[in-house]
Amino acid sequence: MLKSKSIDLPDCLYSSPPIVIRPGTATPNHSLYLSNLDDQKFLRFSIKYCYMFSKSVSFDALKLSLSRVLVDYYPLAGRLRAVDEQQRKLHVDCNAEGAIFVEAFMPITANELLESSNVPNKSWKKLLYKFEAHSFLDVPPLIVQVTSLRCGGMVVCAAINHCICDGIGTSQFLNSWAHLTTSLTCELPIIPFHSRNFLMPRNPPQVKFCHSGYIKTNNSSSPPSSQVDLVKWLQSQHLVATCFTLTSSHLLHLKKQCVVRCTTFEALASHTWRSWVRSLDLSPTLNVKLLFSVNVRKKLNPEIPQGYYGNGFVLGCVESTVEELLNAGLDNGVKLVQQGKAKLDDEHVRSMIDLLEDKTVKTDLSASLVISQWSKLGLEEVDFGGGKALQMGPLTSDIYCYFLPVTGDSEAVRVMVSVPEDVAEKFEFYMKEYITSGKKEGNEHIHHNGYHPQQNGFI
Repeated sequence: MLKSKSIDLPDCLYSSPPIVIRPGTATPNHSLYLSNLDDQKFLRFSIKYCYMFSKSVSFDALKLSLSRVLVDYYPLAGRLRAVDEQQRKLHVDCNAEGAIFVEAFMPITANELLESSNVPNKSWKKLLYKFEAHSFLDVPPLIVQVTSLRCGGMVVCAAINHCICDGIGTSQFLNSWAHLTTSLTCELPIIPFHSRNFLMPRNPPQVKFCHSGYIKTNNSSSPPSSQVDLVKWLQSQHLVATCFTLTSSHLLHLKKQCVVRCTTFEALASHTWRSWVRSLDLSPTLNVKLLFSVNVRKKLNPEIPQGYYGNGFVLGCVESTVEELLNAGLDNGVKLVQQGKAKLDDEHVRSMIDLLEDKTVKTDLSASLVISQWSKLGLEEVDFGGGKALQMGPLTSDIYCYFLPVTGDSEAVRVMVSVPEDVAEKFEFYMKEYITSGKKEGNEHIHHNGYHPQQNGFI
């Protein structure tokens, strides 16, 4: 459970400049439509995945297999383009321009990296080549750096454009690349499905529900006096990464604190949200939200086809005042998460897609914790031939919360999120309080939980 000490990484040594890897054979040349779930502004960035392996694979083998897998995943070798000058709508120009591949060496061992990998700091960015670009659209959808280590291990970092792939799609792509690295002649385990047309909005749009995870940006009215832009405040603070590994025993103990039947995700999401809110010492009247990724591939009618690697998730949203969230106990948070998941049926998701046709709508992050679930996507299964990763996760920590897989224990979860340095100790205290002790969680009165946090200006 304890977070480990982070270390500054040495500089990478580059023996050659970055190269472009193009598909090994001719690929379709066309424009690929991106759905409203794909190109929303909240997702206009590249997710940076980091894998640490004890054994390396040759650069040549990785480059050859990447060229081969890009034949099937050819949009990742294309470039994002805007349909209009305001960049309200994006598409992929499938032009086989290629992915960026970088070879590097770092004078450090895998064990030294592993000891501090729970809490990556800014120096970990050295493990991924920084592509200089004027705008987000100029960055290639796929950038890979493979770094050999002093011990014979390697680190594989991949920046993958979120508008093209979600977590499930990324797992599908990375496992396919690894599969072909072990045998170029093999068929892919899953054939990618490219079209996103079945996620097109209805004409005319039919927004039938209130989608509290979104707000319109073209209104000049001020937020209620009880509301603050918590995320902007967080981003202005000196943030430190926190990371907690919860074993299957920890998670079972947590679930036993709940009267209602629940999944591991529901219990852990509620507990993390409440611990985060408690540590920030917020005003009791502040309305806080929890946004969490929900895979909707099988919730739509008809279901999204197998092999779909675009964004097939939406953000579930639940909200509560700080006072209600903390005083009602863990079960209340669990019930909210369950209700947020349950309402995401075909009609609700279609309504959300239609809502996003209005390009003045954006995700409401003002007082929200966002949880991204990586622990059940198969990301940890990637094996380029030298064994599965010692550890995988995002390259850097963020104010968004990640539920990460734990290599060798499919039931365990790593929780990673960055918080202001002066509340990190409190957050750790609250995260551990009901997991490692025999104390049963019940009603909690704000600021009387065995810890006496300092005021931080949000009261």
